[in-house]
Amino acid sequence: MKIHEYQAKQLFRAAGVPVPEGIVVKTPEEAAAAFETLGQPLAVVNSQIHAGGRGKGRFREHPEQAGVVLVRSAADARTNASRMLGSTLVTVQTGPDGKQVNTLFVEQGLKIARELYMAIVVDREVGGPVLIMSSEGGMNIEEVAHETPEKILTEPFDAALGLFPWQARKMAYALGFDAAAVRSAEQFLPKVCRFFVNYDCSMTEINPLVLTEDSQLLALDAKVTFDDNALFRHKDVVELRDLTEEDPAEVRAADTGLSYVKLDGNIGCLVNGAGLAMSTMDLIKLHGGEPANFLDVGGGASAAQVTEAFRIILSDKNVRAVLVNIFGGIMRCDVIVQALLEAYETVGFSVPLVVRLEGTNVDKAREMLAASGRAIIAASDLTDAAKKVVASLNA
Repeated sequence: MKIHEYQAKQLFRAAGVPVPEGIVVKTPEEAAAAFETLGQPLAVVNSQIHAGGRGKGRFREHPEQAGVVLVRSAADARTNASRMLGSTLVTVQTGPDGKQVNTLFVEQGLKIARELYMAIVVDREVGGPVLIMSSEGGMNIEEVAHETPEKILTEPFDAALGLFPWQARKMAYALGFDAAAVRSAEQFLPKVCRFFVNYDCSMTEINPLVLTEDSQLLALDAKVTFDDNALFRHKDVVELRDLTEEDPAEVRAADTGLSYVKLDGNIGCLVNGAGLAMSTMDLIKLHGGEPANFLDVGGGASAAQVTEAFRIILSDKNVRAVLVNIFGGIMRCDVIVQALLEAYETVGFSVPLVVRLEGTNVDKAREMLAASGRAIIAASDLTDAAKKVVASLNA
């Protein structure tokens, strides 16, 4: 689960992580009033959507307008806000469709000496969280990793004990901090690491992390993603969820107990098991197709869930064929086929449907499919299924 930057900064502030003063606004008049309230000669008007690259992004309705702007008066804040609110911001992360901006965050301007990069993620190789920092803040970290990997510093830390002061000093010295900045890092870095663990985050990123002219670290940005499996422990975080920022089909699938991620292809996939779903998408790609989604119905899917899964897949107007790939372990293949046939009748199919079955009661399941009289293409194995579903696009 993701949250907005202003929400992440509210959580940061509560955790003792220094952030600039800011005010959430939803109208141009509120933006002007926020500038006056902050009482600084410079302020930042920041679009709030669940996507990065907002500073370089542009609004479809106002191509001259950036997603993040500096303003020097209440009038400037009002003018920029009037163009931003209700308009569609297109960034490298939103894709060409962009996202509508309904909320802005007006923050105080700062006297910045340096911009840095900071993130915390879980590293499977070390078996725990890792602090990542770089002197190249405000940039695309993937480009830095590719072009100048030596500028990326990593420091694993113990999830229970947190980041020790000596580890914070180690990072600070490596980044060339002066004595005052090192002292700031000793306070700042452990607090963000503790925040990451306490809130069961899967990622916490600050880009840029700024060092002010008086050698103090502040989180100028805040991107936080939480582990969905741990949200039951964080009711306050769940309340921050903004469903308008999420794909409606993915929200619908989650409410049904399905794992669904929309992709850019035209072959819908219904599979039981995440690993099998990944393999299915790989085989589709191998044989010249493009998967339209990742959809895992799990090991105990009911007829209602399979029906809803088909509805979600077919709601994507790009889907021109569907591949069902089922391995019956705990869930018997005949039970899956019964659910599939009920769903077929309920939903109705106007695109080719290819089905591959393997596992418990597979012979009985195949007999049921053959006797159904439905226009379902049976496949003997996964390779055969991938070839047939790709071929069906040109049939």
